[in-house]
Amino acid sequence: MLKEGLDSCEGSIAGGRLRCLQSRAQAALGGRAIRLDRMAKRIGVHLGTAGGASNAVERTREIGANTFQIFSASPRMWRAPKVDPRQAERMRELRAKLDVGPLVIHTGYLINICSQSSEIREKSVGAFRGEIERALVLGADYLVLHPGSWKGLTREEGLTLAADSIKRAIDGQPWQATGFHILIENTAGAEFSLGGSFEQVAELVERLKSHAPVAVCLDTCHTHVAGYDLVSAEGYEETMKQAAATVGFDAVRVWHCNDAKAERGSKLDRHEHIGEGTMGLETFRRLLNDPRFSHCAFIAETPVDEEGDEERNVRALKRLVKQPVK
Repeated sequence: MLKEGLDSCEGSIAGGRLRCLQSRAQAALGGRAIRLDRMAKRIGVHLGTAGGASNAVERTREIGANTFQIFSASPRMWRAPKVDPRQAERMRELRAKLDVGPLVIHTGYLINICSQSSEIREKSVGAFRGEIERALVLGADYLVLHPGSWKGLTREEGLTLAADSIKRAIDGQPWQATGFHILIENTAGAEFSLGGSFEQVAELVERLKSHAPVAVCLDTCHTHVAGYDLVSAEGYEETMKQAAATVGFDAVRVWHCNDAKAERGSKLDRHEHIGEGTMGLETFRRLLNDPRFSHCAFIAETPVDEEGDEERNVRALKRLVKQPVK
């Protein structure tokens, strides 16, 4: 089936062949839908892709997880190779067989879609377009994006540039028949960083929702160091009120679960192992068992200081869930 799909794309020119491969990938996904057990809490971690992206699916199950996040290419390079369609096919087959998902892809570090530099902004639009193309070929559910820095501009100018850049990057991409969404992630609140508040994330989503499939990713460390209280019971509820009034619970599809090395309000984005930072285990217990986020995936981006750290952080999260994680 894969060979037939590839052969039928061979005669196309470069851009057309890519579109053909994306269509074949999505058709295969639709015809052999990945039916996830929606009763199971989705807990995972960011994984490497050594030996091929599809290996991350098997690795996910080896460490006791059922969802995962990857980079689709080196996060420190502007240009990236095309996805091997055989890797994409194997990834879909393994995800369906092992009940692994959603598949979350994180964009590279260089992308700044609201940069004051037109050169950087154009390179960012091109790189982000490539991220979308690869995500669609791989059958990803979500593509997480940091909005970027508007240094040298006003926040309103940065917001306008970010929305315009995303619209340009996704224009003409064949996402309509898929469940694919771009997730706008909140940031740590550093000066000039777009997305440092729930309000800013909500503003960007509002500007995009008629043009692109957009939703939200919230990061516990970013939320904490930006000044929101997730640690105390009273503070958590106040933070949830603010989230409900801005981004809305339904729009949040992924929580990045990271403890913090720095104090609340510090604006320092330094991730720590679950339960070993300034947030503590109870913060994650409260979040993981909050029924308002029962539809979400919870994915750690914690440090890998030694072998086994990925599994250790997945287990730490799983132990906090009242219902068993399959």
